[in-house]
Amino acid sequence: MQVYRGMDIGTAKPTPQERSEIPHHLIDIGDPSEDWNVTRWAAIARRTVDEIERRGHRVLLVGGTGLYFQALVDGFSPPGRFPEIRKELEEDQDTSALHSRLRELDPLAASRMEPTNRRRVIRALEVTIGSGRSFSSYGPGVAHFPSAPRWRIAGVWLPRPVLARRIDERLDAMMQGGFLDEVRRLVAATVESGLSRTARQALGYRELLGHLQDGIPLEQAVDEAKRRTRAFARRQRVWWRRDPRIAWFGAPDNPFAVTAALLGQWKSP
Repeated sequence: MQVYRGMDIGTAKPTPQERSEIPHHLIDIGDPSEDWNVTRWAAIARRTVDEIERRGHRVLLVGGTGLYFQALVDGFSPPGRFPEIRKELEEDQDTSALHSRLRELDPLAASRMEPTNRRRVIRALEVTIGSGRSFSSYGPGVAHFPSAPRWRIAGVWLPRPVLARRIDERLDAMMQGGFLDEVRRLVAATVESGLSRTARQALGYRELLGHLQDGIPLEQAVDEAKRRTRAFARRQRVWWRRDPRIAWFGAPDNPFAVTAALLGQWKSP
């Protein structure tokens, strides 16, 4: 979400001072009216990494969005979306029948998922029918973790109660820092074009837009943004826990306590 100009506070974008001290990339490269997806982002990110390394510098990737991470580090390219086909599939309430249909069209994909996993079954059928290419032909997917010799991967682990508290405090600080006014400016600046579907779904922005445009009480909107962010963090933990390549650094309370160990790992030969 930091690709979007004008979405600064709610995305915790590096400050102008921080960006003047350390070069940052892929920030403020798009308007909030533009849709962004992982394929578009990864193509730009790969070019940027190559350019930096050609200049003799090292790249530090910072973030926590698993699909984008794997698109860059592992070269994973997710299949496209076919909303009309998906809508038709979702009208069929018989998940078992949908899985049987998938088994006929793509036996390998069907064998990789539980017949009751409706979300995965529909997605596999959507891609197979929409693209004319079997879902399994796109590769093993995000559950596959090839070696990544070009990268060293580190994660910071905090106790869940600490993480939840920090999320709530972070959003309170954003509100005090002018988050609501930022969303007002975004709405005013995109009256004609409108905010893109991608931008509207950003954590915190969706809830504050609900307050400004749909009359949801502000306190309720902020509480919902906190709840949704905590849920996102839980999903992140589950996602990252599967990846055996990550070196984890745990801290009881302050994540900066792991800085020395983390930098030692990054700087070692």
